[in-house]
Amino acid sequence: MSFIDPMTTDDPYARSAQVYPRLDDELLVRVRKYGKEETVAAGQVLFRRGDRRADFFIVVEGEVAILRQDDIGAEETLMVHQAGQFTGELDQVSERTLLVEARAIREGRVIRVLHGDLSGLMSSEPDIGELIMRAFILRRMGFLYHGQAGVLLIGDPNDGDAQRLQQFMVRNAYPLRTVDPATDPAAADLMRTFGLSASGLPAVIAPDRLVLSNPPLSLLADSLGLTEPFAPDRIWDLVVVGAGPAGLAAATYGASEGLSTAVIEALAPGGQAGTSSKIENYLGFPTGISGQALAGRALVQAQKFGARMAVSRAAVALDCDSHPFKIRLEDGQTLRARAVVVATGAHYRKLDVPDYERFEGHGIHYAATAMEAKLCDGLDVVVVGGGNSAGQAAMYLSRYVGHVHMLVRGEGLAATMSDYLVQRIHSSPNITLHSHSEVTGLDGDRLLSGVSWTEHRTGRTTHVSARALFVMIGARPNTDWVMGCLPLDSSGFVLTAAPMEGVAGASPYQTMRPGIYVVGDVRSGSVKRVAAGVGEGSVVVQAVHAWLAAQTSD
Repeated sequence: MSFIDPMTTDDPYARSAQVYPRLDDELLVRVRKYGKEETVAAGQVLFRRGDRRADFFIVVEGEVAILRQDDIGAEETLMVHQAGQFTGELDQVSERTLLVEARAIREGRVIRVLHGDLSGLMSSEPDIGELIMRAFILRRMGFLYHGQAGVLLIGDPNDGDAQRLQQFMVRNAYPLRTVDPATDPAAADLMRTFGLSASGLPAVIAPDRLVLSNPPLSLLADSLGLTEPFAPDRIWDLVVVGAGPAGLAAATYGASEGLSTAVIEALAPGGQAGTSSKIENYLGFPTGISGQALAGRALVQAQKFGARMAVSRAAVALDCDSHPFKIRLEDGQTLRARAVVVATGAHYRKLDVPDYERFEGHGIHYAATAMEAKLCDGLDVVVVGGGNSAGQAAMYLSRYVGHVHMLVRGEGLAATMSDYLVQRIHSSPNITLHSHSEVTGLDGDRLLSGVSWTEHRTGRTTHVSARALFVMIGARPNTDWVMGCLPLDSSGFVLTAAPMEGVAGASPYQTMRPGIYVVGDVRSGSVKRVAAGVGEGSVVVQAVHAWLAAQTSD
């Protein structure tokens, strides 16, 4: 859910009038309809770090401080809100735990809007809602830019586990500051303070002094409050499994049209598209947008309308023999849903090369974001793949690395890649295209240090010193969890049924099981494009409505 490129030099706090706007008297009169004015005492805590579902406060008189804890737990004031200003940031529109504390500095008056009423305020008063949402987004961008109100990650940046933890937090827009024990002079003192040894790294340290030594992502998500809890007896109108572009579109349209909507995501919003460094042919963004930024905006839209989100929670089974349907998660939870949208997408295939598994996380990457670009700064890299994702990765990396070697098995790129990318790659002095070539060797000790490939027409093998190999080939669908419930094609993608005239909820995206739909890359025969996924996710909601209406009338 990251809204900014971590390599940007633009400080979000520089836009202070938008980060900390003031509501004038006319706006305050309108806001009062949704809340209640009350007196606060000096020192009164309005909400604490770690709270969920905190209320929203507008200062009428007095001052309210926003506080965070630094690396060793000391309190620091981030902002003091005065008359007309309001509390909150992005966690205000979700049920994630809050990152900061709000405390009245002196006696005063505030308007309290209950957490459950904030979405009604923003929907009914769109101009105020836009002002509030922009401020929330910019405040979170400021946290990310400055590494405030989040956690410390101590570890070798080239270590696979450190990269795994950092990538998870970055893609979920959780603020962090990284500390390299080999180069950061503060690392030794921090490790002594928290009783850490080299064998305990990488480690995540939270402001409440919680220390997590190389945690699994599910434990990290729970400890940081990234996963929203679900009531076990609740029946959802719609459960969307997968938070790529198609899933987020379905969640946004479903929630905005009044359906109780839950989203299940195994890793982070955005899916495979979330790892794209820059998407330039998506309608409405003439200068391009990163996959992370697009996913972040889509998630905020869905949450603004009331969709609930659980990350680091993979679906492991779908029970479609009874209704409501049951989705079992890897942590043992079961969600019940009147309708299900399958949007679990696909992931890149791996290369069949000796020592491949040994270098995963130690030089082999499946995404080319700012994090990977920093690791490869000034070094030569190899990109494997001939699709748009590989082309976007090559162009992005060429701005930071020494040289990009791009390998494809075919004659060239024209048949598999958008023309604008083909032309840029051919004209870039920092990218060399190697056609009819496949990776045949990897070498290095703990970290990847070299890549070899063979040109099949001549049989000639080339070796280069390279610290990174980016693999972006093929697509393997994430459909293990629906086996036994939904029929799949020979490649493992979910088959759809021909729409049946007169059947409620009929749709090109319906599966063989009425009430269960499939959209995006995981659907057999789908066009593997971001815009196509967004379109499918948005239009499938009409069929969901028809299906639910038919069940109600039965």
